[in-house]
Amino acid sequence: MDIKLNTKESTIIKKVARAAEALGLETYLIGGFVRDKILDRETKDADFVCVGDAIELAKEVAKQFNPVPQVDYFKNFGTAYIRIKTSNRKESSQVPSSGGDVGEAFDIEFVGARKESYHHDSRKPNVEPGTIKDDQDRRDFTINALAISLNKNNYGKRVDPFNGIKDLEAGIIRTPLEPSQTFSDDPLRMMRAIRFATELRFTIEEKTWKGIIETKERISIISQERITDELNKIIAAPKPSVGFDLLYKSGLLQLIFPQMIDLAGAEYKDGLGHKDNFYHTLQVLDNLSGKTDDLWLRWAAVLHDIAKPVTKKFEEGQGWTFHGHEVVGGKMVPKIFSKLKLPLHEEMRFVKKMVELHLRPISLTKENITDSAIRRLLFDAGDDFDALMLLCEADITSKNKQKVKRYLENFQLVRQRCKEVEEKDHIRNWQPPITGEIILETFGLPPSRPVGIIKDALKDAMLDGIIPNTYEAAYAFMLEKGRELGLQPQKS
Repeated sequence: MDIKLNTKESTIIKKVARAAEALGLETYLIGGFVRDKILDRETKDADFVCVGDAIELAKEVAKQFNPVPQVDYFKNFGTAYIRIKTSNRKESSQVPSSGGDVGEAFDIEFVGARKESYHHDSRKPNVEPGTIKDDQDRRDFTINALAISLNKNNYGKRVDPFNGIKDLEAGIIRTPLEPSQTFSDDPLRMMRAIRFATELRFTIEEKTWKGIIETKERISIISQERITDELNKIIAAPKPSVGFDLLYKSGLLQLIFPQMIDLAGAEYKDGLGHKDNFYHTLQVLDNLSGKTDDLWLRWAAVLHDIAKPVTKKFEEGQGWTFHGHEVVGGKMVPKIFSKLKLPLHEEMRFVKKMVELHLRPISLTKENITDSAIRRLLFDAGDDFDALMLLCEADITSKNKQKVKRYLENFQLVRQRCKEVEEKDHIRNWQPPITGEIILETFGLPPSRPVGIIKDALKDAMLDGIIPNTYEAAYAFMLEKGRELGLQPQKS
C-alpha cells in the first residue's frame, strides 16, 4: 500500500479487508482518506466502497473489534457507519504519519458501489448497484475518486482511472466527467470545488472553472443548510479570501450571499474615492484567520462592514462617509443569519455585538480618553473584549506600514488602559449592587418604567465614576433618583 498509515489506521483497514474476504465482497478504500494521506493531512475518518451489500460488510467488520461497536445503517441508501473508539495511549507508527493521537475516535463509513442518474430539478439521484468504475465515475473530482484495493489478489493497488494522483501532485481540481454534467447533477459540487481549492490551495482547472460559471444558476436547487455548511468550511480555511474571491468571480456569491456583493467596487466623486470594501473585508478576514480559529469571530469579520453600502454618502468637505454603519450592520446580522440558516441564539448575538462595537476601540486611541469611556467599552464588550480587540486589530489593512504600526501600537495602549481600569473597577462582569427587585421593594412599585429609569441611571452613574461600585453608594443614589421621580420609599 503506497500511502503512509499509522498503527490505528493500518489495523482498521486490515480488519475491513478480512471481513470483505470472508464475505467474498470486492472492496476498496476510497475518497478523501486516500487523498489526505497522500497529501500528508490529518485524517479522522475513512470511506469504504464494496461491490455488494455495504451494511452486511459493516456488521462483519464490527465483529472484528472487542468490544463490538454499534453499527448505524440506512437501509434505503445502503450505507452504514461505525465509530471506532481506541485507547488514549499513543501507538508508534510503522511509518510516520499525520494520523494523530489514537485516543481520538475514528469514523468508518461503508457504501455499496453504485451508479447514479439525476432529475433536472433535484440533486437526489436514482441509484442502482454498480461496479467500482461506476462508483468512481459518480465522484465529484479526480482527487476524490482515488481508490485502493483491499482485495487479496491485488491488495494495496491504487485504482485511479482519471489520473487523480497527477492532479494531486499538480494541485488541480478537475471533474472526472464533463464539468457541466457533474455540476448539473449535483450543484453543491460547485461550492465543494471552491472549498477544496481554498482548503488545499489548489487551482480549479480551466474547463472545470467554466463549468461552474455556466452552471451556477443550478445552485438554486440546493438547500440553504448545505450551502451554508460549505460556506462555513471556506470561512474556517487558513486563507478564506481565496474561496470568497472564487465565489465572487464565478457569480455564485451573488446568488447565495448578495449583501456581500454590494460591498464590491470603489466609487469616485470629485476625484475622491473610497476603498473597495469587499476586498477590504477579505483582508480583515485573512488577518483575523491568522490569529484565531473561532468561526463566529471570523463571521464577525465577514459582516463588520456589511452596512457600508446602505450608509454610504458623499459629503462636501469630508468625501465618502459611512456614518452609523456599525449600528445598521448590527441590525442586519439577525436577518442575514436567518436567511443563511445560521444559529440564531448565542452565536448570532456574539456576531451582532462584534459588528456593533468594532469601531469603539478605534475611538479610544485618541488622547485624553476618560476612564468613563473605557468603563463603557469594558461593560458593553464583557467577556468578549479580547475577541473584539482581535477584530479591531485585523481591521487595519492600510498598505502604509507606518500607519499600521501606529494603529497597532495605539491598540496596545487601549489594551493597557482597559487592563488598568478593569483591575480597579471590575467592569467586565459587572453586576449592579442594586437589583430591580430591591428597587421594587424599596418604593413598593409594580414592574414599570420608573424601575428601568432608576436601573439605567445607576448603571450610568457607576460607569461615569459619579458613584463608587458599592451597595451603600448605590442605595443612596437610588433614593435620590426615586425622589426626582416623585417616589417615596416604603416604611419598613
